[in-house]
Order: sequence, then structure tokens, then C-alpha cells
Amino acid sequence: MHTDTTWPADVLTLSIDIGGSGVKASIVNAQGVMTTDRVRVDTPYPCPPERMVRTVVDLVGPLLDVHRVSVGFPGLVRHGRVIEVPSLSRATYGGTHDEDLARSWQGFDLSHTLAEEFQRPTKVVNDADMQGCAVVGGQGIEFVMTLGTGVGTALFADGALLPHLELSHGPFKGGETFDVALGNARRKQIGHDRWTRRVRRAIGHFDDMLHFDRLYVGGGNSKLLTASDVGPRGTIVPNTSGILGGVRVWDLDA
Repeated sequence: MHTDTTWPADVLTLSIDIGGSGVKASIVNAQGVMTTDRVRVDTPYPCPPERMVRTVVDLVGPLLDVHRVSVGFPGLVRHGRVIEVPSLSRATYGGTHDEDLARSWQGFDLSHTLAEEFQRPTKVVNDADMQGCAVVGGQGIEFVMTLGTGVGTALFADGALLPHLELSHGPFKGGETFDVALGNARRKQIGHDRWTRRVRRAIGHFDDMLHFDRLYVGGGNSKLLTASDVGPRGTIVPNTSGILGGVRVWDLDA
């Protein structure tokens, strides 16, 4: 088995992006270029850990001629273990919290389980962290916000990934968290214009807390925004960044 410092120059990484609405994967070379077409399946609901593992394994079965595997996961992960995952703790997409599903995910060792399935070194990190690895420039405080089923966040200082904080779980307005107020279900409910105003306001709140030098906005719903929505220090990044970050995440203490 390779260690983090003995990968070949032509190392190939199977990069998997698990989201609340879909699971995507591709093989990425050492230069961060996808060498296979991206494959995708809908995220099944309800989705306890065993069902997600089977979904991922079935999807990437033909893509395992690689040296290692990177997985971006839409929740709080520490040392490969899931602490919590709001989007998958619902019996239906965008539904209400299901305590039994939430309990099934708490402490689940997703990294070890997938490594056993793949027989490859496997790293599991938060999906916003992995996306950020593909886009940050390495100078100053850089903040990544992903807009999809919920809201993901990641923070980098001079290119170093900082410990993951669930910043989107903080209060936004009217008792709702950022994760809920800017999530896809609420966007559909309140309409595009109101949702966009919320995004602008949220960016302002995060800037007040973090004083970031650069902002990167990704995720499936970032395509609904314009450059003026994210401000002069902001950049809208492609959703494929969630895949491409799978290479660099091996170089960081993620």
C-alpha cells in the first residue's frame, strides 16, 4: 500500500462527490484533469449508511483501476467517521429530520468501510473541503461556500485547510440556520429572487465573521447566481470542482 509520500508521478485518483441529490464520480490524473467521463446516480432515500455504501460501490465498480480514492461527503467528518449529515438524515429529499436515520450515521466509519470495499487507500472529507482544494489560490483567508441541497463551508489560510466547522448551522433568520434558509427546498419554496437576496445577505454575514480575502461559491445552485451576487472578492466555481479536489486533498491535512 502506498503512503501519502510515495505515490507515483502518474498517480490516478478515483474522486467521488456524494451529495444530497446525486452521487458523482470520475478518475482524475495527477494534473487534476478528469480522464473518464463523470458518472452519476441519484441519491436514494431513505439513505442509511449501508444503502449509501452500496450505491457508491455499484456506481464506481468499473472505475477502480486507480491508486487511491477520495470522497467528498455532505456532512461533518472527522478521521473518516461521520459525526452528522443533515441531508441524509431525512427519509425523503428535503424532508424533515429523521432521528433514526441521524442515529444510524453518527460515528459511522465511512472511510474504513469504503477502503475495505475498494481495496484502495481511501480518504473521506467534507465535500466543501474537497471542492475548496480544487479552487483556492493559496494566499490569505479563503472561504468556500457550496449551495446545493444545503449549504457547505470550508476555510483555508495561506493554502492550508483549516479544521472543518459547520458554519452553516449557525442562525440566519427567523430561527432557521443558513443550511435551511439557503437550501434547495427553501429556494423552491420562496422563489429565485428572494433566495438570491438571502445568499447575498449570508455572504455579508460570513464576511463579518471571517473577514475573508477571497470567496468561492460552488455547488449545483451556484449556477443560478451572477458575479454581482458574490461580490468583488467572489468567484463562482464549476460544480466539477467537487471532483477535481480529490487529487489535492491528499496533499493536505484534511
